[in-house]
Amino acid sequence: MNIILLGPPGAGKGTQSARLVENHGMKQLSTGDMLRAAVKAETPTGLKVKSIMEAGDLVSEEIVSALISDELSAMGDDVGAIFDGYPRTEAQAHALDGILEKHGRTLDHVIELAVDVDALVERITGRYSCANCGTLYHDTANVPAQDGVCDTCGSTEFKRRPDDNEETVRNRMALYRDETAPILPGYEARGIVTRVDGMASIDDVTDKISAIIS
Repeated sequence: MNIILLGPPGAGKGTQSARLVENHGMKQLSTGDMLRAAVKAETPTGLKVKSIMEAGDLVSEEIVSALISDELSAMGDDVGAIFDGYPRTEAQAHALDGILEKHGRTLDHVIELAVDVDALVERITGRYSCANCGTLYHDTANVPAQDGVCDTCGSTEFKRRPDDNEETVRNRMALYRDETAPILPGYEARGIVTRVDGMASIDDVTDKISAIIS
């Protein structure tokens, strides 16, 4: 099973990818994570990427495709792939088809976590975490049992991500729509796109995705 998981930042892609890995033995392929791992491991591709990034240039499509192909080669044929953050353009969508064909794989599902913009803004701008242990909280949906005290470690220090503000969230949503709009029609024509309510509870979203891929 090979799927693309789509959704704007804050829609829950990371959470659902982790559950697919845990519950279905799949592997999440995030291009950002792969690039950072290659640089850290100082692989030949990683060294090339490092020099490109240090020069302030964009990593080429060829390098990204090579990373994905390498990851698929290292995976067993019976391990499914979750593509997160890729493809973002029509050119990348065509490239992915070629990579999958090279490895004897097909794209089975494109699952989009659909969200309500205003509700997503509230979800993201209200989130914060314990500065000590990282436990996540929310202003209204998930507050500590004792006001100002972390349930997990007892710390009284909390922090918010500086980019978790309304303007940034709305800009991210607009960018997501601009990026994904061109690639969806092609996948819809193939009948492999399914939309799931990303504003539902985490467990409900997990159940619906499991039903789609089973």
